[in-house]
Amino acid sequence: MGKPTGFLEFDRAKPQRRPVGERLKDYREYDLPWPADLLAQQGARCMDCGVPTCHGETGCPLGNLIPDWNDLVYRGNWERAIEELHRTNNFPDVTGRVCPAPCEDACILGINADPVTIKAIEKAIVNRAWEEGWVKPRPAHTQTWKRVAVVGSGPAGLAGAQQLARLGHQVTVFEKSDRPGGLLTYGIPGFKMERYIVTRRVEQMRAEGVVFVLGTEVGRDLSVKELRGSFDAVLLAGGAQQARGLEPDVEGRDLKGIHPAMDFLPQQNRRDLGEAVPAGEAILAAGKRVLILGGGDTGADCLGTSHRQGAREVHQFEILPQPAKLRYSSSHEEGGVRRWSVLAKGFQADSTGHVKALQGVELEWLPPEAPGGRPRMREVPGTAFSQPVDLVLLAMGFLGPRKEGLLADLGVTFNARGAVARDESYLTSAPGVFVAGDMTRGASLVVWAIWEGREAARNIHRYLVRNGA
Repeated sequence: MGKPTGFLEFDRAKPQRRPVGERLKDYREYDLPWPADLLAQQGARCMDCGVPTCHGETGCPLGNLIPDWNDLVYRGNWERAIEELHRTNNFPDVTGRVCPAPCEDACILGINADPVTIKAIEKAIVNRAWEEGWVKPRPAHTQTWKRVAVVGSGPAGLAGAQQLARLGHQVTVFEKSDRPGGLLTYGIPGFKMERYIVTRRVEQMRAEGVVFVLGTEVGRDLSVKELRGSFDAVLLAGGAQQARGLEPDVEGRDLKGIHPAMDFLPQQNRRDLGEAVPAGEAILAAGKRVLILGGGDTGADCLGTSHRQGAREVHQFEILPQPAKLRYSSSHEEGGVRRWSVLAKGFQADSTGHVKALQGVELEWLPPEAPGGRPRMREVPGTAFSQPVDLVLLAMGFLGPRKEGLLADLGVTFNARGAVARDESYLTSAPGVFVAGDMTRGASLVVWAIWEGREAARNIHRYLVRNGA
């Protein structure tokens, strides 16, 4: 630890962002670069705890060596810092932008002061590394000639593919979309992470020998029989693509103008990439009264995108109560109205069958009836209301993977939550078929996806070695 008293001398600095009026005119990232001397001060705040919980069970699942690279930034040794960062994380340029930073929530300094700005330091390290040319392909020195198929190119699939290629295996990634990256490319708005971040990592992986087969859905365009016959092992990393919808008893749930968030967000990303969206399929917020159901990160992404498209007004409703520690994303800085403990009871249609209003009611949350049970909700009498809307975006989370097609053809089993079941080695019930990320874990953080991709790759390597690699 270079400066033992740093946490006493320096306060946590806030990130500088482009003015709201400026950033609402485009889809470029909103954060501004941090000066190197300020980052050095922020790194000096790290206390080098005896038990650094920032990368323990309650912090970063990747086990990032956070105190090490905080200290290296304080000392100005940026090149060594990126080496330490890459030791545990394949894509710190992704996590430094879109991870909600559980490491900061777990920071010991946060007990009685503001936690260390870990996320900002991580992002600065990797940005500096790309600028200086320190990030280079790392192809394997020897080849095993074992072939591994990775199905899905989100963070779990990319991390697993890169690790396997560096271990000397021949890796092919199958992606149903036209570009690799999964939700990193088509789900996350450009103002949070611009597309070049994914593109340059994909090019690094191609230089390491990874082959990408795009526009190919396994189970439809490529049969499971062909897949199994061509590869020695398979890694499933397709994510949790089945979005949570409105309950069947919600009247008007199928009206025109009500859309899943993941129909809305990818369209804007496609426009940003120069791809055409057919006029008859376009979902746009311009000039409309927008209602977002769901208060998480996806809802915030819909909020920021709606602002940039020129929405007339935006409301965001959440069924759960307001948390004690309320998080504000950049999108909430830009406007909109947030409400908690609201239940959608139904929707009204206009004469054309298009949604024109939400019928809602406020909720009261009661303690569980029994220890270990779930809190109970109760409608508050006299709180029914009508909210005029022109566009409703459903951002209520994901239920799990789609079971038809690939998973059904493979014959894998599922756990009680409807996700793909696996053992401690990430192996499914199908021989030689492994799984990682949201497809087995359920919708979760990008750091968990990268961790599971890395762990699955380690276990696939052991499996292939045992089978004569």
